Amino acid sequence: MKIIAYLYSDPLLESAPDPTIWGWEVDKVYQDLGGRQQLRQLLEECQAEAVDYLLIRGVEELGDSVEEVCNCLTEVEALGIQLIAIEQTSTTTTNIRADLLKLLQEMQNYQRSRRIRQGHARNRLKASPPPGKAPYGYRRGKDKYILDKSAAPVVKEFFERFLLYGSLRGAVRFLGKKYGKKISVSTGRRWLSNPVYRGDTAYQNNQIISNTHVAIISREEAAQIDRLLRRNRRMSPRTASANRSLAGLLICAECQSPMTVARVTTPRQAKEYLYLRPISCPKSPKCRSIPYEEVLQQTIKMICRELPQAVAEMSLPDMGRIKEGVKNAIATKQDILTQLPSLCETGVLDPETSQLRAYKLRTEIASLQQQLAELPPVNLRETAQAVSIPQFWLDLSESERRFYFREFIRQIQLLRQDSAWELRVNFIF
Repeated sequence: MKIIAYLYSDPLLESAPDPTIWGWEVDKVYQDLGGRQQLRQLLEECQAEAVDYLLIRGVEELGDSVEEVCNCLTEVEALGIQLIAIEQTSTTTTNIRADLLKLLQEMQNYQRSRRIRQGHARNRLKASPPPGKAPYGYRRGKDKYILDKSAAPVVKEFFERFLLYGSLRGAVRFLGKKYGKKISVSTGRRWLSNPVYRGDTAYQNNQIISNTHVAIISREEAAQIDRLLRRNRRMSPRTASANRSLAGLLICAECQSPMTVARVTTPRQAKEYLYLRPISCPKSPKCRSIPYEEVLQQTIKMICRELPQAVAEMSLPDMGRIKEGVKNAIATKQDILTQLPSLCETGVLDPETSQLRAYKLRTEIASLQQQLAELPPVNLRETAQAVSIPQFWLDLSESERRFYFREFIRQIQLLRQDSAWELRVNFIF
């Protein structure tokens, strides 16, 4: 008994399937990528040597149209080969013939869907925008996104506001107040992570091609936004956008409750007093509040004393060498990309293969650029020495201080001792 198998895949739409997927002892596997040369060879060899079974995934792989599929089925049946489609309900030749009308309808729908997907895939190879409305701030051009001169400044200022204060909700409120552009917080979050605003084009298969159009934010700004978003995920949404620098960082070691900043004012006086109190203290009497300013000053002292020591004890990788390695990998792929046109001219590559290779190289370059952007932008030891000066912290505004606190601090524990208290700072690294 001789068993053969046939696989077809379109390189525009999918990667080549594993030829060992059958679960049968197969004598030979014929596999086509885009064309049908192996299918013709299969039929010719079956005329010279008898075959008992032909395994396929689905009948739609036997041709690019309903007519081609029907002709192929007729040839296989004439050769006396038992056809088995492992991924369809009608798995054998007899069942396929019995359910032919139903299968024809399914194949027509499949072929229509595939033609649409192939059109989208060809647009991806040309780095053209995906179908649909352009993101706010852009308009659809002939083959790429172009800036909308009236909307792009609004988006730009939204990003700048977020970079300045690290508050998504604050940036959303600012947009509504200054420009009357009302968006939800979830929309703002999508803007911050949307590759289009960074000059890249993203597709439904989660692949990204970089530098396809004019960007609204730079690579450095995009990397900083990603770091802010990762940092804010550790906190509740409201805490992440709170005004006070210690908000969301303190926890009472006695009752294990997070601490919030409470504001107290005096009647007919402009002065206000700030306190840190547990949000949900289960004790009775409840843990008392602590003056905010005293905790702030103590936090600054502890950072200046303990941060350089904590960084010195770390085993840090050579970030310079890592960045250089990623940059070299990007340069190598860009060099290959520039060689493709000449390889087409000399006939080494055909245009279709060249486009596929260029598309793959561009997505790999985009991935490497993302890796490079995620690496720390500064030398941590040098930064620790710079921020260990008390005056550095005292010269900052609350929003600026909040930004730096969250870069270094994971949590601050308030340890109570009778009427006194002390702090324990847990750094992120």
